[in-house]
Formats: sequence, structure tokens, C-alpha cells
Amino acid sequence: MGSITWDWPLFELLNFDGPSALDCVMRLVSGIKLWVPLYILILYIVWRKFGWRGVVALLVAMGVAVGFADLVAGVFKHQGPLKDLWASFPARPRPMHTEGLEAFTNGYGNAGLNGSVSAHAATITTIAIIASRVIGKRWMTILLGVVAVAVCYSRIYFACHFPQDILLGALLGTLSAAVGLWIFHRLHKILTKEKK
Repeated sequence: MGSITWDWPLFELLNFDGPSALDCVMRLVSGIKLWVPLYILILYIVWRKFGWRGVVALLVAMGVAVGFADLVAGVFKHQGPLKDLWASFPARPRPMHTEGLEAFTNGYGNAGLNGSVSAHAATITTIAIIASRVIGKRWMTILLGVVAVAVCYSRIYFACHFPQDILLGALLGTLSAAVGLWIFHRLHKILTKEKK
């Protein structure tokens, strides 16, 4: 438990027994369906700014970057196709599977045993950075920042992750976004050249 000396009290500070209405809201925040309109809006704005070539470049870049972030997060949790390559990594149990914190789930249920790096944090950070940089509008950057923080917090609220797991996921997402942005710019340049 030495690795979580700063992490454990911060988790207990951020996690609280919320009312059932807040549990429902957090469940939506933590899922995908709530954010579908936002993703459609992102695609629409990119289409208005760059045309269909920009949308194609964005979808490819997002797909690769989000897939990479999710895959790496899964490796740290001993999940996914590369789990055997990382069998010796000391995966960290989720708060809900940590002695003394089992009651902090706010009715979420049971997630996988390990949560060393948050895939939610990694993927939403990837999406937020790529979309905000491609769109280049301050209001969209603020909106996506708020969404990313809300999604990340929901994972603490449901005792799926310690704050350290969220920070590691956000770091992974930042690195993935850098790769995604490089892919977007390269692919968009290639598609634009073909147009000419």
C-alpha cells in the first residue's frame, strides 16, 4: 500500500455517497450514449472546416489513437490481446476491490479486478485533445475539457479508479493524442494533395 499513500486519502476525499439521482447522472457520464451528440457535433464542425477529407482524416486519427490508448491501458490491467506479454507487471486493484474501500461504489456494481491505468481517462483525454486542436475553437476546448474532467471523476465516484490511475490514463491519452494529431495532419495533407 506504500504506492498509494497520497492516493488513498485523495480518493476518499473525492468519493462520497451520493443520492441515487447523482448515481444515475454519473452512470450516463461514464457511458458512451450521452456523448454521441457531442461526437456528431465534432464531426460536423470538422466537415464545415475541412470538408469530407478532414472528417476521414479525423476518424482514422481518432481510431488509431483511441485504439492505442485503450490497448495500452488494457495491457496494464492484464487484459486484451497482449496480456501474456505483461504477466509480471504488478497490476493494482481497483478501489472497489481494495480492502477497506469496497463500500465506495455508489451502486455501480463490479468492474474488473485491476485498474492500474484508466482506459476511460486515456480515451477521453485522447478525444478531447485531438478534437480541440483540430477544431481550434476556445469554446470547444473548454467544453471538451469539462467533459474529460467529468468522465474521469465519474470513475473515482464509482470506485473504479484511484486518482493516480486517472492521472496515468490522462498521460497516456496525451501521448496517444500527439500520435493522433500527427496522423491527422499527415493524412489530411495527403488527401488534399490528391484533390489537386
